Amino acid sequence: MASRAGQVAHHFDDAEQQHEASSLGMWLFLVTEVMFFGGVFLAYVVYRSRFATAFAHASHHLDVRLGTFNTVVLIASSLTMALAVWAATVGRRRALLWSLFATMLLGGTFLGVKAYEYAHKFHEHLVPGAGFHWAGPEAPAAELFFGLYFVMTGIHALHMVIGLGLLTYLVLRTRRDAFGPAWSTPVEMVGLYWHFVDIVWIFLFPLLYLIGRH
Repeated sequence: MASRAGQVAHHFDDAEQQHEASSLGMWLFLVTEVMFFGGVFLAYVVYRSRFATAFAHASHHLDVRLGTFNTVVLIASSLTMALAVWAATVGRRRALLWSLFATMLLGGTFLGVKAYEYAHKFHEHLVPGAGFHWAGPEAPAAELFFGLYFVMTGIHALHMVIGLGLLTYLVLRTRRDAFGPAWSTPVEMVGLYWHFVDIVWIFLFPLLYLIGRH
């Protein structure tokens, strides 16, 4: 592993080649993530077009205020993550630590709000399964909507948890003064991952919370 001193792993010719390889690897990984989420989004769009009325009615049971709040939280976390990348590249260790902590706090806030939303859905008996309750003939389609809701937001939340784990790793490494102008690649790669997860939510929010509201 490289260090702040700019050490290059033995299988690379120089630091630039190492950085380019890391960037290429991360972008290839994100492409696979796009394909993964794309399949889930496609399933949602297909079923929403087939059961448009039922999906619209079911979406009204989502709290758009909480969804909006979480959207603002994630946008703010993208800003703090961008500041962390900047701080790492210019050698501002204290600013890097604070930016990473702020990003973790915002990410934790997002997950806390999402956990509250999930608990509320259990309380309303809107979790697919034996306990699901929906009055009227739209019940099967409404249950399908909430099934997709939990799958899509659950996968996104899992990516958020992974992101928080990566941020924790960066904090521990930063406390050892591992990053600076000579080597900040891990911070940049985690930043790309975090921005991707935020962008996924930007698509999830209108699809689940806003479409069908008048």
